[in-house]
Amino acid sequence: MARLVIVSNRVPDVSENSGPRAGGLAVGLADALAPGSLWFGWSGERLAARSDEIHSIVAGGVTYATIDLAEDDYRAYYLGFSNATLWPLFHMMPSLVSFDSAGYDAYRAVNEQFARALLRLIQPDDLIWIHDYQLLGVAATLRRLGVGNRIGFFLHIPFPAPVLFDLLPPAEELLQGLLAHDVVGFQTEPDRGHFLAALRQRGVCVQGNDAWHEGRGLRSIVTPVGVDVDEFNRLAVRAVRRVEARRVVESLAGRALMISADRLDYTKGLPARFDAYGRFLSRFPERRRRISFLQVAAPSREEVDQYKALRDELDYKAGAINGEYSDFDWVPLRYMTRAAGRGLLAGLFRIARIGLVTPLRDGMNLVAMEYIAAQDPLDPGVLILSRFAGAATLLPEALLVNPYDVDQMAEAINTAMLMTLEERQERHEALLGRVRRHDATAYSRSFVAALSQGDG
Repeated sequence: MARLVIVSNRVPDVSENSGPRAGGLAVGLADALAPGSLWFGWSGERLAARSDEIHSIVAGGVTYATIDLAEDDYRAYYLGFSNATLWPLFHMMPSLVSFDSAGYDAYRAVNEQFARALLRLIQPDDLIWIHDYQLLGVAATLRRLGVGNRIGFFLHIPFPAPVLFDLLPPAEELLQGLLAHDVVGFQTEPDRGHFLAALRQRGVCVQGNDAWHEGRGLRSIVTPVGVDVDEFNRLAVRAVRRVEARRVVESLAGRALMISADRLDYTKGLPARFDAYGRFLSRFPERRRRISFLQVAAPSREEVDQYKALRDELDYKAGAINGEYSDFDWVPLRYMTRAAGRGLLAGLFRIARIGLVTPLRDGMNLVAMEYIAAQDPLDPGVLILSRFAGAATLLPEALLVNPYDVDQMAEAINTAMLMTLEERQERHEALLGRVRRHDATAYSRSFVAALSQGDG
Protein backbone atom coordinates (compact mmCIF):
# COMPACT_ATOMS: atom_id res chain seq x y z
CA MET A 1 0.00 0.00 0.00
CA ALA A 2 1.34 3.44 -0.95
CA ARG A 3 2.58 5.69 1.83
CA LEU A 4 0.76 9.00 2.32
CA VAL A 5 2.95 12.10 2.51
CA ILE A 6 1.27 15.23 3.87
CA VAL A 7 2.88 18.58 3.05
CA SER A 8 1.72 21.76 4.80
CA ASN A 9 3.18 25.11 5.77
CA ARG A 10 3.29 24.12 9.45
CA VAL A 11 3.53 20.69 11.04
CA PRO A 12 1.42 20.16 14.18
CA ASP A 13 3.12 20.17 17.56
CA VAL A 14 4.05 16.62 18.52
CA SER A 15 6.19 14.75 20.99
CA GLU A 16 7.54 11.22 20.84
CA ASN A 17 4.98 10.13 23.44
CA SER A 18 1.89 11.61 21.79
CA GLY A 19 0.39 12.33 18.42
CA PRO A 20 -0.33 15.80 17.03
CA ARG A 21 -2.22 18.29 19.16
CA ALA A 22 -5.91 18.14 18.22
CA GLY A 23 -7.32 20.97 16.15
CA GLY A 24 -7.40 22.32 12.61
CA LEU A 25 -5.73 20.25 9.93
CA ALA A 26 -4.63 17.57 12.41
CA VAL A 27 -8.29 16.67 13.05
CA GLY A 28 -9.16 16.66 9.35
CA LEU A 29 -6.28 14.32 8.52
CA ALA A 30 -6.40 12.04 11.57
CA ASP A 31 -8.15 9.24 9.69
CA ALA A 32 -5.63 9.37 6.83
CA LEU A 33 -2.51 9.30 9.00
CA ALA A 34 -1.86 5.58 9.28
CA PRO A 35 1.37 4.35 10.87
CA GLY A 36 4.14 4.79 8.35
CA SER A 37 2.80 8.09 6.98
CA LEU A 38 4.99 11.18 6.68
CA TRP A 39 4.00 14.78 7.50
CA PHE A 40 6.41 17.42 6.20
CA GLY A 41 6.51 21.19 6.66
CA TRP A 42 8.02 24.18 8.40
CA SER A 43 9.19 23.78 11.99
CA GLY A 44 8.19 27.28 13.07
CA GLU A 45 11.87 28.14 13.66
CA ARG A 46 13.39 31.20 11.98
CA LEU A 47 17.15 31.28 11.35
CA ALA A 48 19.58 33.92 10.20
CA ALA A 49 20.13 32.14 6.88
CA ARG A 50 18.56 29.35 4.82
CA SER A 51 19.30 25.82 5.93
CA ASP A 52 18.81 22.49 4.20
CA GLU A 53 18.76 20.50 7.44
CA ILE A 54 15.74 18.25 8.03
CA HIS A 55 14.56 17.46 11.57
CA SER A 56 12.33 14.48 12.22
CA ILE A 57 10.42 12.85 15.06
CA VAL A 58 8.23 9.74 15.09
CA ALA A 59 5.00 9.79 17.10
CA GLY A 60 2.22 7.24 16.88
CA GLY A 61 4.01 5.56 13.99
CA VAL A 62 3.90 8.77 11.90
CA THR A 63 7.08 10.61 10.94
CA TYR A 64 6.95 14.40 11.30
CA ALA A 65 9.76 16.02 9.31
CA THR A 66 10.47 19.74 9.36
CA ILE A 67 12.76 22.39 7.94
CA ASP A 68 13.61 25.84 9.29
CA LEU A 69 13.10 29.10 7.41
CA ALA A 70 15.39 32.08 7.20
CA GLU A 71 14.03 35.15 9.00
CA ASP A 72 14.03 37.21 5.79
CA ASP A 73 12.21 34.45 3.90
CA TYR A 74 9.62 34.15 6.67
CA ARG A 75 8.83 37.85 6.45
CA ALA A 76 8.70 38.00 2.66
CA TYR A 77 7.16 34.58 1.94
CA TYR A 78 4.78 34.18 4.89
CA LEU A 79 3.91 37.68 6.12
CA GLY A 80 4.47 39.06 2.63
CA PHE A 81 3.22 37.22 -0.43
CA SER A 82 1.23 34.50 1.37
CA ASN A 83 -0.64 36.71 3.82
CA ALA A 84 -0.43 40.23 2.42
CA THR A 85 -1.15 39.21 -1.19
CA LEU A 86 -2.79 35.79 -1.55
CA TRP A 87 -4.83 35.79 1.67
CA PRO A 88 -6.82 39.01 1.04
CA LEU A 89 -7.16 38.40 -2.70
CA PHE A 90 -8.43 34.83 -2.31
CA HIS A 91 -10.90 36.14 0.28
CA MET A 92 -12.08 38.65 -2.35
CA MET A 93 -10.76 41.77 -0.59
CA PRO A 94 -8.59 43.34 -3.33
CA SER A 95 -8.36 46.71 -1.57
CA LEU A 96 -6.25 45.02 1.15
CA VAL A 97 -3.82 43.37 -1.27
CA SER A 98 -0.17 44.37 -1.13
CA PHE A 99 2.18 43.02 -3.79
CA ASP A 100 5.88 43.39 -4.42
CA SER A 101 8.11 41.27 -6.60
CA ALA A 102 10.61 40.61 -3.79
CA GLY A 103 7.87 38.96 -1.76
CA TYR A 104 6.96 36.72 -4.67
CA ASP A 105 10.61 35.87 -5.27
CA ALA A 106 10.83 34.72 -1.63
CA TYR A 107 7.59 32.72 -2.06
CA ARG A 108 9.07 30.90 -5.03
CA ALA A 109 12.34 30.31 -3.18
CA VAL A 110 10.61 28.83 -0.12
CA ASN A 111 8.40 26.62 -2.27
CA GLU A 112 11.56 25.36 -3.96
CA GLN A 113 13.21 24.84 -0.56
CA PHE A 114 10.22 22.71 0.48
CA ALA A 115 10.39 20.69 -2.75
CA ARG A 116 14.13 20.03 -2.61
CA ALA A 117 13.96 18.94 1.02
CA LEU A 118 10.94 16.73 0.33
CA LEU A 119 12.78 15.13 -2.60
CA ARG A 120 15.22 13.59 -0.10
CA LEU A 121 12.36 11.94 1.82
CA ILE A 122 9.88 10.62 -0.72
CA GLN A 123 9.74 7.10 -2.10
CA PRO A 124 8.72 6.16 -5.68
CA ASP A 125 5.19 5.00 -4.79
CA ASP A 126 4.32 7.70 -2.23
CA LEU A 127 1.06 9.62 -2.56
CA ILE A 128 1.88 13.29 -1.94
CA TRP A 129 -0.87 15.56 -0.59
CA ILE A 130 0.01 19.28 -0.46
CA HIS A 131 -2.10 21.73 1.52
CA ASP A 132 -3.08 25.34 1.02
CA TYR A 133 -2.16 28.66 -0.49
CA GLN A 134 1.34 28.97 0.95
CA LEU A 135 2.57 26.05 -1.20
CA LEU A 136 1.08 26.57 -4.66
CA GLY A 137 4.45 26.06 -6.36
CA VAL A 138 5.85 22.96 -4.63
CA ALA A 139 4.45 20.42 -7.10
CA ALA A 140 5.81 22.26 -10.15
CA THR A 141 9.30 22.21 -8.63
CA LEU A 142 8.96 18.50 -7.80
CA ARG A 143 8.00 17.81 -11.43
CA ARG A 144 11.05 19.76 -12.67
CA LEU A 145 13.18 17.62 -10.34
CA GLY A 146 11.83 14.49 -11.99
CA VAL A 147 9.19 13.38 -9.48
CA GLY A 148 6.52 11.26 -11.16
CA ASN A 149 4.48 10.42 -8.03
CA ARG A 150 0.79 11.14 -7.78
CA ILE A 151 0.54 14.62 -6.25
CA GLY A 152 -2.64 16.21 -4.91
CA PHE A 153 -3.37 19.70 -3.63
CA PHE A 154 -6.18 20.95 -1.40
CA LEU A 155 -7.08 24.63 -1.08
CA HIS A 156 -8.55 25.36 2.34
CA ILE A 157 -9.46 28.98 1.53
CA PRO A 158 -11.75 30.24 -1.25
CA PHE A 159 -10.56 30.40 -4.86
CA PRO A 160 -11.42 33.87 -6.20
CA ALA A 161 -13.41 34.68 -9.30
CA PRO A 162 -11.14 34.97 -12.37
CA VAL A 163 -11.62 38.73 -12.57
CA LEU A 164 -9.98 38.99 -9.13
CA PHE A 165 -7.43 36.24 -9.63
CA ASP A 166 -6.18 38.05 -12.72
CA LEU A 167 -5.16 41.00 -10.54
CA LEU A 168 -2.17 38.94 -9.39
CA PRO A 169 0.89 39.71 -11.51
CA PRO A 170 2.04 36.04 -11.24
CA ALA A 171 -1.45 34.62 -11.86
CA GLU A 172 -0.26 32.68 -14.92
CA GLU A 173 2.62 31.07 -13.06
CA LEU A 174 0.46 30.16 -10.06
CA LEU A 175 -2.04 28.40 -12.33
CA GLN A 176 0.83 26.55 -14.01
CA GLY A 177 1.84 25.41 -10.54
CA LEU A 178 -1.62 24.04 -9.86
CA LEU A 179 -1.61 22.21 -13.19
CA ALA A 180 1.40 20.20 -11.98
CA HIS A 181 -0.92 18.23 -9.65
CA ASP A 182 -2.97 15.16 -10.49
CA VAL A 183 -5.86 16.13 -8.21
CA VAL A 184 -6.85 19.58 -6.93
CA GLY A 185 -9.51 19.78 -4.22
CA PHE A 186 -11.78 22.62 -3.12
CA GLN A 187 -14.20 23.28 -0.30
CA THR A 188 -17.19 24.27 -2.47
CA GLU A 189 -18.52 24.03 -6.01
CA PRO A 190 -18.17 27.80 -6.61
CA ASP A 191 -14.47 27.57 -5.70
CA ARG A 192 -13.95 24.77 -8.20
CA GLY A 193 -15.96 26.68 -10.78
CA HIS A 194 -13.74 29.75 -10.40
CA PHE A 195 -10.61 27.63 -10.83
CA LEU A 196 -11.88 25.88 -13.96
CA ALA A 197 -13.02 29.20 -15.41
CA ALA A 198 -9.54 30.63 -14.88
CA LEU A 199 -8.08 27.64 -16.75
CA ARG A 200 -10.52 27.98 -19.66
CA GLN A 201 -9.72 31.68 -19.88
CA ARG A 202 -6.10 30.73 -20.56
CA GLY A 203 -6.90 28.16 -23.23
CA VAL A 204 -6.46 25.07 -21.06
CA CYS A 205 -8.58 22.14 -22.24
CA VAL A 206 -11.35 21.64 -19.68
CA GLN A 207 -14.04 18.98 -20.00
CA GLY A 208 -16.45 18.66 -17.10
CA ASN A 209 -14.31 18.73 -13.97
CA ASP A 210 -11.12 17.51 -15.66
CA ALA A 211 -8.37 19.48 -17.38
CA TRP A 212 -5.51 18.50 -19.71
CA HIS A 213 -2.35 20.50 -20.15
CA GLU A 214 0.95 19.57 -21.79
CA GLY A 215 0.13 15.88 -21.71
CA ARG A 216 -0.95 15.80 -18.06
CA GLY A 217 -4.47 15.20 -16.80
CA LEU A 218 -5.83 16.99 -13.75
CA ARG A 219 -8.95 16.08 -11.84
CA SER A 220 -10.74 18.73 -9.74
CA ILE A 221 -12.89 17.59 -6.83
CA VAL A 222 -15.04 19.14 -4.10
CA THR A 223 -14.52 17.54 -0.70
CA PRO A 224 -15.22 19.93 2.20
CA VAL A 225 -13.20 19.70 5.39
CA GLY A 226 -15.15 18.32 8.36
CA VAL A 227 -14.86 17.61 12.07
CA ASP A 228 -14.91 14.47 14.22
CA VAL A 229 -18.50 14.86 15.44
CA ASP A 230 -18.55 12.24 18.17
CA GLU A 231 -15.14 13.17 19.55
CA PHE A 232 -16.07 16.85 19.76
CA ASN A 233 -19.42 16.07 21.38
CA ARG A 234 -17.70 13.93 24.01
CA LEU A 235 -15.23 16.74 24.58
CA ALA A 236 -18.10 19.21 25.05
CA VAL A 237 -19.99 16.95 27.48
CA ARG A 238 -16.86 16.54 29.61
CA ALA A 239 -15.96 20.22 29.40
CA VAL A 240 -19.25 21.52 30.83
CA ARG A 241 -18.25 19.87 34.11
CA ARG A 242 -15.01 21.83 34.29
CA VAL A 243 -14.61 24.61 36.80
CA GLU A 244 -14.23 27.28 34.11
CA ALA A 245 -17.46 26.27 32.37
CA ARG A 246 -19.38 26.16 35.67
CA ARG A 247 -18.12 29.64 36.46
CA VAL A 248 -19.43 30.89 33.12
CA VAL A 249 -22.86 29.35 33.80
CA GLU A 250 -22.98 30.95 37.24
CA SER A 251 -21.98 34.34 35.84
CA LEU A 252 -24.80 34.22 33.27
CA ALA A 253 -27.40 34.26 36.08
CA GLY A 254 -29.97 32.60 33.81
CA ARG A 255 -29.21 34.70 30.73
CA ALA A 256 -28.69 33.18 27.29
CA LEU A 257 -25.08 32.95 26.13
CA MET A 258 -24.19 33.92 22.56
CA ILE A 259 -20.69 32.90 21.53
CA SER A 260 -18.26 33.58 18.70
CA ALA A 261 -14.75 32.14 18.44
CA ASP A 262 -12.37 33.29 15.72
CA ARG A 263 -8.81 34.15 14.93
CA LEU A 264 -8.35 37.90 15.11
CA ASP A 265 -8.50 38.37 11.34
CA TYR A 266 -10.17 40.96 9.11
CA THR A 267 -11.88 38.22 7.06
CA LYS A 268 -13.90 37.13 10.11
CA GLY A 269 -16.15 40.19 10.09
CA LEU A 270 -15.74 41.07 13.77
CA PRO A 271 -16.30 44.86 13.49
CA ALA A 272 -19.61 44.35 11.67
CA ARG A 273 -20.53 41.62 14.18
CA PHE A 274 -19.99 44.02 17.08
CA ASP A 275 -22.03 46.65 15.24
CA ALA A 276 -24.82 44.12 14.72
CA TYR A 277 -24.87 43.27 18.41
CA GLY A 278 -25.03 46.95 19.26
CA ARG A 279 -27.88 47.35 16.78
CA PHE A 280 -29.68 44.38 18.37
CA LEU A 281 -29.39 45.96 21.84
CA SER A 282 -30.68 49.26 20.45
CA ARG A 283 -33.61 47.84 18.45
CA PHE A 284 -34.75 45.23 20.96
CA PRO A 285 -34.31 46.82 24.40
CA GLU A 286 -36.57 44.19 26.00
CA ARG A 287 -33.86 41.58 25.31
CA ARG A 288 -30.95 43.50 26.80
CA ARG A 289 -30.63 41.78 30.14
CA ARG A 290 -31.54 38.37 28.75
CA ILE A 291 -28.34 37.83 26.74
CA SER A 292 -24.58 37.88 27.21
CA PHE A 293 -22.24 37.84 24.21
CA LEU A 294 -18.80 36.22 24.54
CA GLN A 295 -16.34 36.90 21.71
CA VAL A 296 -13.12 34.88 21.81
CA ALA A 297 -10.61 36.31 19.32
CA ALA A 298 -7.24 34.57 19.42
CA PRO A 299 -4.35 36.82 18.29
CA SER A 300 -3.17 36.28 14.73
CA ARG A 301 -0.26 37.70 12.68
CA GLU A 302 0.35 40.40 15.27
CA GLU A 303 3.36 41.68 13.31
CA VAL A 304 1.10 42.91 10.49
CA ASP A 305 -0.18 46.51 10.73
CA GLN A 306 -3.68 45.63 9.48
CA TYR A 307 -4.11 43.20 12.36
CA LYS A 308 -2.92 45.73 14.91
CA ALA A 309 -5.43 48.23 13.52
CA LEU A 310 -8.21 45.62 13.70
CA ARG A 311 -7.48 44.95 17.35
CA ASP A 312 -7.58 48.69 18.13
CA GLU A 313 -10.92 49.02 16.31
CA LEU A 314 -12.46 46.12 18.21
CA ASP A 315 -11.18 47.44 21.54
CA TYR A 316 -12.96 50.72 20.78
CA LYS A 317 -16.22 49.08 19.67
CA ALA A 318 -16.32 46.74 22.67
CA GLY A 319 -15.79 49.65 25.01
CA ALA A 320 -18.51 51.68 23.29
CA ILE A 321 -21.07 48.85 23.52
CA ASN A 322 -20.36 48.15 27.18
CA GLY A 323 -20.24 51.84 28.01
CA GLU A 324 -23.66 52.47 26.50
CA TYR A 325 -25.57 49.35 27.55
CA SER A 326 -23.95 47.91 30.70
CA ASP A 327 -25.86 47.87 33.95
CA PHE A 328 -24.60 47.51 37.52
CA ASP A 329 -25.00 43.73 37.38
CA TRP A 330 -24.76 43.06 33.62
CA VAL A 331 -22.04 43.47 31.00
CA PRO A 332 -23.46 42.81 27.52
CA LEU A 333 -20.17 41.97 25.76
CA ARG A 334 -17.26 39.91 27.03
CA TYR A 335 -14.33 40.24 24.65
CA MET A 336 -11.24 38.04 25.03
CA THR A 337 -8.11 38.46 22.90
CA ARG A 338 -6.31 35.37 24.09
CA ALA A 339 -6.60 31.80 22.91
CA ALA A 340 -8.97 29.43 24.70
CA GLY A 341 -8.27 25.71 24.84
CA ARG A 342 -10.21 23.45 22.51
CA GLY A 343 -11.82 21.60 25.42
CA LEU A 344 -13.04 24.77 27.11
CA LEU A 345 -14.42 26.11 23.82
CA ALA A 346 -16.29 22.84 23.28
CA GLY A 347 -17.96 23.24 26.67
CA LEU A 348 -18.83 26.87 26.00
CA PHE A 349 -20.33 25.93 22.63
CA ARG A 350 -22.58 23.39 24.39
CA ILE A 351 -23.70 25.99 26.94
CA ALA A 352 -24.36 28.69 24.35
CA ARG A 353 -27.93 29.27 23.15
CA ILE A 354 -26.61 31.05 20.03
CA GLY A 355 -23.51 30.42 17.93
CA LEU A 356 -22.66 33.54 15.90
CA VAL A 357 -20.39 32.69 12.94
CA THR A 358 -20.33 35.60 10.49
CA PRO A 359 -17.11 35.78 8.44
CA LEU A 360 -17.06 38.12 5.47
CA ARG A 361 -15.61 35.22 3.47
CA ASP A 362 -14.37 31.79 4.55
CA GLY A 363 -13.25 28.62 2.84
CA MET A 364 -15.37 26.43 5.13
CA ASN A 365 -15.36 27.44 8.85
CA LEU A 366 -15.13 24.48 11.19
CA VAL A 367 -16.35 26.53 14.17
CA ALA A 368 -19.86 26.34 12.71
CA MET A 369 -19.61 22.55 12.50
CA GLU A 370 -18.11 22.25 15.99
CA TYR A 371 -20.93 24.36 17.42
CA ILE A 372 -23.47 21.94 15.94
CA ALA A 373 -21.51 18.90 17.14
CA ALA A 374 -21.30 20.26 20.70
CA GLN A 375 -25.04 20.78 21.20
CA ASP A 376 -27.40 18.83 23.45
CA PRO A 377 -29.99 17.47 20.96
CA LEU A 378 -32.71 17.73 23.61
CA ASP A 379 -32.11 21.47 24.09
CA PRO A 380 -29.94 22.66 21.20
CA GLY A 381 -28.77 26.15 20.44
CA VAL A 382 -29.22 28.13 17.22
CA LEU A 383 -26.47 28.68 14.64
CA ILE A 384 -26.37 32.06 12.91
CA LEU A 385 -24.08 31.67 9.90
CA SER A 386 -22.69 33.93 7.18
CA ARG A 387 -23.90 32.97 3.74
CA PHE A 388 -20.34 33.70 2.55
CA ALA A 389 -18.78 30.93 4.64
CA GLY A 390 -18.22 27.70 2.74
CA ALA A 391 -20.12 25.94 5.54
CA ALA A 392 -23.31 27.72 4.43
CA THR A 393 -23.46 25.44 1.36
CA LEU A 394 -23.69 22.46 3.73
CA LEU A 395 -25.80 23.95 6.53
CA PRO A 396 -28.92 25.59 5.03
CA GLU A 397 -30.95 25.01 8.24
CA ALA A 398 -28.82 27.57 10.07
CA LEU A 399 -30.06 31.17 10.17
CA LEU A 400 -28.13 32.43 7.14
CA VAL A 401 -27.20 36.11 7.09
CA ASN A 402 -25.31 38.61 4.99
CA PRO A 403 -22.39 39.65 7.25
CA TYR A 404 -22.35 43.10 5.66
CA ASP A 405 -26.00 43.68 6.68
CA VAL A 406 -25.93 44.83 10.30
CA ASP A 407 -29.73 45.00 10.60
CA GLN A 408 -30.22 41.50 9.22
CA MET A 409 -27.74 40.11 11.73
CA ALA A 410 -29.46 41.97 14.57
CA GLU A 411 -32.81 40.52 13.50
CA ALA A 412 -31.30 37.03 13.34
CA ILE A 413 -30.09 37.34 16.94
CA ASN A 414 -33.61 38.31 17.96
CA THR A 415 -35.09 35.40 15.96
CA ALA A 416 -32.68 33.00 17.65
CA MET A 417 -33.63 34.34 21.09
CA LEU A 418 -37.35 33.73 20.39
CA MET A 419 -37.07 30.38 18.59
CA THR A 420 -39.16 27.61 20.09
CA LEU A 421 -37.65 24.41 21.41
CA GLU A 422 -39.44 22.41 18.70
CA GLU A 423 -37.96 24.48 15.89
CA ARG A 424 -34.50 24.42 17.47
CA GLN A 425 -34.64 20.64 17.69
CA GLU A 426 -35.80 20.28 14.06
CA ARG A 427 -33.06 22.55 12.75
CA HIS A 428 -30.40 20.89 14.86
CA GLU A 429 -31.37 17.39 13.78
CA ALA A 430 -31.02 18.35 10.13
CA LEU A 431 -27.75 20.22 10.71
CA LEU A 432 -26.21 17.41 12.73
CA GLY A 433 -27.05 14.92 9.99
CA ARG A 434 -25.26 17.10 7.44
CA VAL A 435 -22.20 17.57 9.67
CA ARG A 436 -22.01 13.80 10.13
CA ARG A 437 -22.20 13.13 6.39
CA HIS A 438 -19.38 15.60 5.73
CA ASP A 439 -17.14 14.76 8.68
CA ALA A 440 -13.34 14.61 8.89
CA THR A 441 -13.27 10.95 7.83
CA ALA A 442 -15.33 11.61 4.70
CA TYR A 443 -12.99 14.50 3.80
CA SER A 444 -9.71 12.61 4.04
CA ARG A 445 -10.99 9.35 2.58
CA SER A 446 -12.56 11.01 -0.45
CA PHE A 447 -9.43 12.96 -1.28
CA VAL A 448 -7.06 10.03 -0.80
CA ALA A 449 -9.35 7.83 -2.92
CA ALA A 450 -9.26 10.36 -5.75
CA LEU A 451 -5.49 10.71 -5.46
CA SER A 452 -5.03 6.93 -5.51
CA GLN A 453 -6.88 6.56 -8.81
CA GLY A 454 -5.29 6.77 -12.25
CA ASP A 455 -5.09 9.96 -14.31
CA GLY A 456 -8.35 11.75 -15.15
